[in-house]
Amino acid sequence: MIIVVDEVKSGESRYISSLIREGVPATALTPSDFGGWVTGADEIDVDAVDAVLLGGFGERKDLARLTKQHSAAAVIAYDARTTLEETLELFAAGVDDVVSDPCDAREILARVAAILRRMKSQSTTCVAGIEVFRDGREPLVGGEPLSLPRRELRILEYLVAHAGRRVTKAQIFSSVYGLFESDIDDNVVESHISKLRKRLRHRLGYDPVDTKRHLGYMLCRHQE
Repeated sequence: MIIVVDEVKSGESRYISSLIREGVPATALTPSDFGGWVTGADEIDVDAVDAVLLGGFGERKDLARLTKQHSAAAVIAYDARTTLEETLELFAAGVDDVVSDPCDAREILARVAAILRRMKSQSTTCVAGIEVFRDGREPLVGGEPLSLPRRELRILEYLVAHAGRRVTKAQIFSSVYGLFESDIDDNVVESHISKLRKRLRHRLGYDPVDTKRHLGYMLCRHQE
């Protein structure tokens, strides 16, 4: 998921719509709303954010520092008229990259993937014969690539990232469709998970996802 932080509504709408067209859940928040959310949200919700895009608002350097204190997300600043001095200050504040505005969504996603690759703890995770990559590559399941629809891939990445911890349907929904999305029936998550579990069971010979009614799902680290 990507959060766009800006005070310019037209800029927010442009990036949100283009990211969603690329199959990436995205939402827009004002600087004050984002600052309150990132400091007060549950850790598991903050972990669902892959990247934060910061627009050209005045306090973005402070917000970049705040984001890095509470999140491992990639932080990218965008601006139509960023000077060299401003760019250097943004990097000093913890921003991972600076792009011109407007920037194509595909370039943004490529830059996010590159940043996440450099963060070794996030780029590759292997649990119980399942290896996922945060750079667009197909996961390895049982040592072989497994092609998945993007929703199922995002669910698998989320379950692997939280292996051994039980996560709720609502938390998985937020990871796949966005933290603040309310127009989609969250029961679609059950359908995606059901299909994903069948694929994993076929490849591994057992179902690695444990389900408990009302409590949620958990990817087991070892075969039960």
